[in-house]
Amino acid sequence: MNRTRIHDILINSQPGAKVKVCGWVRTRRDSKGGFSFIELNDGSCLKNLQVIADQQLSNYTAEILKLTTGASVCAYGEVVESPASGQRVELRAEAVEVLGWADPESYLLQKKRHSLEFLRTIAHLRPRTNTFGAVTRVRNTLSYAIHTFFHDRGFQYIHTPIITASDCEGAGEMFRVTTLPLENIPRLDGKVDFSGDFFGKPTNLTVSGQLEAEIYAMAFGDVYTFGPTFRAENSNTSRHLAEFWMVEPEMAFCDLQQDASVAEEFLKYLISEILEKCHDDLLFFNEFIEKNLLATLNHIVSSKFKMLPYTDAVDLLIKSGRPFDYPVEWGLNLQAEHERYLAEDYFKAPVILIDFPRSIKPFYMRCNDDGKTVTAMDILFPEIGEIIGGSQREERYDVLLERMDECRLNRDDYWWYMELRKYGSAPHAGFGLGFDRLVQFVTGMKNIRDVIPFPRTPQNAEF
Repeated sequence: MNRTRIHDILINSQPGAKVKVCGWVRTRRDSKGGFSFIELNDGSCLKNLQVIADQQLSNYTAEILKLTTGASVCAYGEVVESPASGQRVELRAEAVEVLGWADPESYLLQKKRHSLEFLRTIAHLRPRTNTFGAVTRVRNTLSYAIHTFFHDRGFQYIHTPIITASDCEGAGEMFRVTTLPLENIPRLDGKVDFSGDFFGKPTNLTVSGQLEAEIYAMAFGDVYTFGPTFRAENSNTSRHLAEFWMVEPEMAFCDLQQDASVAEEFLKYLISEILEKCHDDLLFFNEFIEKNLLATLNHIVSSKFKMLPYTDAVDLLIKSGRPFDYPVEWGLNLQAEHERYLAEDYFKAPVILIDFPRSIKPFYMRCNDDGKTVTAMDILFPEIGEIIGGSQREERYDVLLERMDECRLNRDDYWWYMELRKYGSAPHAGFGLGFDRLVQFVTGMKNIRDVIPFPRTPQNAEF
């Protein structure tokens, strides 16, 4: 008999049905009447299935009475109505097979609650906890919803390279990929000689799939990428990872207003999907992690995003009288405290900031006619600040060359990118969504290291 997931048993199975269930023991308690209650979880949902095993089972004394938290078992039996509150059905076992034992003296996930900091040290076991089980299901549902959103709107999913010779953001914070012997790096005229390297030139792990996605947007119109990206930024904060996932759509024949409209629709769609399909998990987060989470998510879905030029935002922040930790001045990047003030306190709604100073934005963003700003946007959410960054891309060949020189980029490294502006160039725009930051927002988790299965941070690559 094939196993049935606990989620399906709790939702769909009717009393009298015969099922096989497999999972991990959360708790076992014994009754004086000669039977035991085994709480079983298989990760398919937050709730456990109660399995009733009585002393008539052949291995009751030898095995069932020795079951402890973490052991894996398969149970076969009949679904029956449950007299207990909070559960519709339970399983009356006709057979229980122990698949794997868990030594209670050394198994680290016992009944007591553990801190999230401690659980990060045992990333191989933390998925079995309620918190990380819920995070995983939300992350899975969001991933599926992302593909559904774009597929239903005719976008093509593009697999962009992880190894690249270009730096999309121009920040230089990239992980080097090389086969050169690190103990004896070859040099020529005082510089590293890459001629003997695998690719024959300096290569790195990508910080973004955007530039390559633009290639396909110039052939297919609407495309998107969804994959891992990397940044060698030595930041030990609750918002930074060295390896993270990005969602990056690129749309031909699209300006910034259309770009912002798609981004707003996208975010509302994803949050609506989570509210509908991960209700029990969100209730858990709302009770134990972030008390106002459900109210915040529903507010996002029902709100009209407020669009505001960067210049006006700076004026509002200066006039607010707030004692910010970081200075507010035209030409400086806004910090999370500034972004949250705008979204949480002033507008009390998501904010789309547009038209940023060109000096603080990458070379590929379209220059406005004022010569000072670029056609860019940041979408700000309450609680977290920036959730999406995007722009209309610079489609004019001469202006792009000027911007590359201004940013001190080597033209030879981007020859193919410039040729897109020579052969059938067209207005186009796109945005990037930090997927892990979105998961952090919709779960209310305070540290981004707790919403990705295996966090990569400075001095941490255990698994």
